[in-house]
Amino acid sequence: MTVALVDYGMGNRRSVEKALEHVGARVARTADPEVIGAAEAIVLPGVGAFPEAMRRLRALELDGLLRERAAAGVPLLGICLGMQLLFESSTEHEGAAGLGLLGGTVTRLEAPGLKIPHIGWNTVTFTRPARLTSGLGEAAPFYHVHTFACRPSDPDDVAGTGDYGERFASIVERGTVMGVQFHPEKSSLDGLALLRSFVALPVAA
Repeated sequence: MTVALVDYGMGNRRSVEKALEHVGARVARTADPEVIGAAEAIVLPGVGAFPEAMRRLRALELDGLLRERAAAGVPLLGICLGMQLLFESSTEHEGAAGLGLLGGTVTRLEAPGLKIPHIGWNTVTFTRPARLTSGLGEAAPFYHVHTFACRPSDPDDVAGTGDYGERFASIVERGTVMGVQFHPEKSSLDGLALLRSFVALPVAA
Protein backbone atom coordinates (compact mmCIF):
# COMPACT_ATOMS: atom_id res chain seq x y z
CA MET A 1 0.00 0.00 0.00
CA THR A 2 1.18 3.52 -0.82
CA VAL A 3 0.57 5.83 2.15
CA ALA A 4 0.72 9.61 1.91
CA LEU A 5 2.14 10.98 5.16
CA VAL A 6 0.87 14.56 5.22
CA ASP A 7 3.82 16.88 5.86
CA TYR A 8 2.43 20.26 6.93
CA GLY A 9 5.24 21.03 9.37
CA MET A 10 3.69 19.70 12.61
CA GLY A 11 4.32 16.22 13.94
CA ASN A 12 6.85 13.42 14.29
CA ARG A 13 6.96 12.89 10.56
CA ARG A 14 10.20 10.92 10.32
CA SER A 15 9.41 8.53 13.18
CA VAL A 16 5.92 7.87 11.78
CA GLU A 17 7.42 7.34 8.33
CA LYS A 18 9.90 4.78 9.67
CA ALA A 19 7.19 2.93 11.60
CA LEU A 20 4.94 2.73 8.52
CA GLU A 21 7.83 1.45 6.42
CA HIS A 22 8.58 -1.13 9.10
CA VAL A 23 5.09 -2.62 8.71
CA GLY A 24 5.38 -2.79 4.93
CA ALA A 25 3.98 0.48 3.60
CA ARG A 26 5.44 2.52 0.76
CA VAL A 27 5.47 6.01 2.27
CA ALA A 28 5.40 9.37 0.51
CA ARG A 29 6.03 12.14 3.04
CA THR A 30 4.52 15.06 1.19
CA ALA A 31 2.38 18.19 1.04
CA ASP A 32 1.83 17.77 -2.71
CA PRO A 33 -1.93 17.58 -3.40
CA GLU A 34 -1.36 15.37 -6.45
CA VAL A 35 0.59 12.80 -4.44
CA ILE A 36 -1.94 12.85 -1.60
CA GLY A 37 -4.78 12.60 -4.10
CA ALA A 38 -3.26 9.50 -5.71
CA ALA A 39 -2.30 7.67 -2.50
CA GLU A 40 -4.09 4.50 -1.43
CA ALA A 41 -4.18 5.66 2.22
CA ILE A 42 -3.40 8.84 4.14
CA VAL A 43 -1.84 9.42 7.56
CA LEU A 44 -2.30 12.83 9.20
CA PRO A 45 0.19 13.23 12.06
CA GLY A 46 0.36 16.19 14.39
CA VAL A 47 2.04 17.71 17.42
CA GLY A 48 1.21 21.24 18.57
CA ALA A 49 -1.81 23.53 18.60
CA PHE A 50 -5.06 22.82 16.74
CA PRO A 51 -5.62 26.35 15.31
CA GLU A 52 -2.11 26.55 13.85
CA ALA A 53 -2.42 23.08 12.35
CA MET A 54 -5.65 24.05 10.58
CA ARG A 55 -4.09 27.31 9.35
CA ARG A 56 -1.26 25.34 7.78
CA LEU A 57 -3.56 22.78 6.17
CA ARG A 58 -5.69 25.55 4.69
CA ALA A 59 -2.64 27.47 3.47
CA LEU A 60 -1.47 24.34 1.64
CA GLU A 61 -5.02 23.80 0.32
CA LEU A 62 -5.09 20.35 1.88
CA ASP A 63 -8.16 20.65 4.09
CA GLY A 64 -10.64 20.27 1.25
CA LEU A 65 -8.57 17.53 -0.35
CA LEU A 66 -8.54 15.49 2.87
CA ARG A 67 -12.32 15.79 3.06
CA GLU A 68 -12.63 14.69 -0.57
CA ARG A 69 -10.36 11.68 -0.15
CA ALA A 70 -12.13 10.60 3.02
CA ALA A 71 -15.51 10.90 1.26
CA ALA A 72 -14.13 8.68 -1.51
CA GLY A 73 -13.41 5.93 1.03
CA VAL A 74 -9.63 6.32 1.14
CA PRO A 75 -8.39 5.13 4.57
CA LEU A 76 -7.37 8.14 6.66
CA LEU A 77 -5.61 7.83 10.03
CA GLY A 78 -5.14 10.84 12.30
CA ILE A 79 -2.40 10.53 14.92
CA CYS A 80 -2.42 12.57 18.17
CA LEU A 81 -3.26 16.15 17.07
CA GLY A 82 -4.12 14.60 13.71
CA MET A 83 -6.98 12.71 15.39
CA GLN A 84 -8.26 15.93 16.94
CA LEU A 85 -8.25 17.64 13.54
CA LEU A 86 -10.77 15.07 12.27
CA PHE A 87 -13.46 16.65 14.48
CA GLU A 88 -15.64 19.70 13.95
CA SER A 89 -13.89 22.16 16.25
CA SER A 90 -11.52 22.74 19.17
CA THR A 91 -11.52 25.23 22.04
CA GLU A 92 -7.71 25.34 22.11
CA HIS A 93 -6.30 28.89 22.26
CA GLU A 94 -8.68 31.09 20.25
CA GLY A 95 -10.61 28.05 19.00
CA ALA A 96 -10.86 26.80 15.44
CA ALA A 97 -12.96 24.73 13.07
CA GLY A 98 -11.56 21.32 12.18
CA LEU A 99 -11.98 19.03 9.18
CA GLY A 100 -15.43 17.96 10.33
CA LEU A 101 -15.00 14.34 9.26
CA LEU A 102 -16.32 13.21 12.64
CA GLY A 103 -18.97 14.89 14.74
CA GLY A 104 -17.88 16.43 18.01
CA THR A 105 -15.51 18.88 19.61
CA VAL A 106 -12.08 18.91 21.25
CA THR A 107 -11.74 20.42 24.73
CA ARG A 108 -9.18 20.45 27.52
CA LEU A 109 -8.64 17.15 29.31
CA GLU A 110 -10.39 17.24 32.69
CA ALA A 111 -7.80 15.85 35.09
CA PRO A 112 -7.93 17.80 38.37
CA GLY A 113 -4.89 17.18 40.55
CA LEU A 114 -2.95 15.51 37.74
CA LYS A 115 -0.17 16.93 35.61
CA ILE A 116 -1.20 18.36 32.24
CA PRO A 117 -0.22 17.57 29.56
CA HIS A 118 -0.82 13.88 30.07
CA ILE A 119 2.49 12.28 29.09
CA GLY A 120 3.20 8.58 29.28
CA TRP A 121 1.86 5.09 28.85
CA ASN A 122 -1.85 4.56 29.32
CA THR A 123 -3.84 1.38 28.93
CA VAL A 124 -6.44 1.73 26.19
CA THR A 125 -9.51 -0.45 26.60
CA PHE A 126 -11.11 -1.49 23.34
CA THR A 127 -14.82 -0.76 23.60
CA ARG A 128 -15.97 -2.55 20.44
CA PRO A 129 -14.51 -4.54 17.55
CA ALA A 130 -12.56 -2.30 15.17
CA ARG A 131 -10.25 -2.91 12.26
CA LEU A 132 -7.45 -0.86 13.82
CA THR A 133 -7.36 -3.03 16.95
CA SER A 134 -7.77 -6.41 15.27
CA GLY A 135 -5.67 -9.03 17.03
CA LEU A 136 -4.79 -6.85 20.03
CA GLY A 137 -7.16 -8.48 22.51
CA GLU A 138 -9.28 -6.41 24.90
CA ALA A 139 -6.75 -3.70 25.82
CA ALA A 140 -3.19 -2.55 25.19
CA PRO A 141 -0.80 0.13 26.47
CA PHE A 142 0.03 3.08 24.22
CA TYR A 143 2.16 6.20 24.65
CA HIS A 144 0.12 9.40 24.99
CA VAL A 145 1.10 13.09 24.95
CA HIS A 146 -1.89 15.43 25.04
CA THR A 147 -3.61 18.29 26.84
CA PHE A 148 -6.90 18.15 24.93
CA ALA A 149 -9.37 15.31 24.42
CA CYS A 150 -11.89 14.54 21.68
CA ARG A 151 -15.60 14.54 22.57
CA PRO A 152 -17.32 12.56 19.79
CA SER A 153 -21.00 13.39 19.40
CA ASP A 154 -21.70 9.78 18.36
CA PRO A 155 -20.55 7.28 21.01
CA ASP A 156 -20.40 4.60 18.31
CA ASP A 157 -17.39 6.37 16.80
CA VAL A 158 -15.31 5.47 19.88
CA ALA A 159 -13.38 2.22 19.56
CA GLY A 160 -11.04 2.60 22.54
CA THR A 161 -10.78 4.66 25.72
CA GLY A 162 -8.02 5.69 28.09
CA ASP A 163 -8.28 7.01 31.63
CA TYR A 164 -6.46 10.05 33.01
CA GLY A 165 -8.60 12.02 35.42
CA GLU A 166 -11.51 11.11 33.19
CA ARG A 167 -12.28 8.48 30.59
CA PHE A 168 -11.40 9.87 27.18
CA ALA A 169 -11.65 8.73 23.57
CA SER A 170 -8.28 7.29 22.57
CA ILE A 171 -9.28 5.47 19.37
CA VAL A 172 -12.04 6.49 16.96
CA GLU A 173 -13.17 4.70 13.84
CA ARG A 174 -16.04 5.48 11.47
CA GLY A 175 -15.77 3.62 8.19
CA THR A 176 -12.35 4.44 6.78
CA VAL A 177 -11.87 7.57 8.94
CA MET A 178 -9.81 6.63 11.97
CA GLY A 179 -7.85 8.33 14.71
CA VAL A 180 -5.64 7.54 17.68
CA GLN A 181 -4.89 10.02 20.46
CA PHE A 182 -1.58 8.29 21.22
CA HIS A 183 1.62 7.84 19.22
CA PRO A 184 1.65 4.33 17.72
CA GLU A 185 5.17 4.96 16.40
CA LYS A 186 6.33 5.27 20.04
CA SER A 187 4.17 2.43 21.38
CA SER A 188 6.38 -0.60 20.79
CA LEU A 189 4.92 -3.80 19.34
CA ASP A 190 1.27 -2.92 19.96
CA GLY A 191 1.69 0.39 18.15
CA LEU A 192 3.29 -1.35 15.20
CA ALA A 193 0.51 -3.95 15.18
CA LEU A 194 -2.08 -1.17 14.97
CA LEU A 195 -0.23 0.49 12.07
CA ARG A 196 0.06 -2.89 10.36
CA SER A 197 -3.73 -3.28 10.60
CA PHE A 198 -4.17 0.15 9.02
CA VAL A 199 -1.77 -0.61 6.19
CA ALA A 200 -3.63 -3.89 5.53
CA LEU A 201 -7.01 -2.16 4.99
CA PRO A 202 -8.65 -2.70 1.61
CA VAL A 203 -7.93 0.01 -0.94
CA ALA A 204 -10.87 2.11 -2.12
CA ALA A 205 -12.10 1.24 -5.59
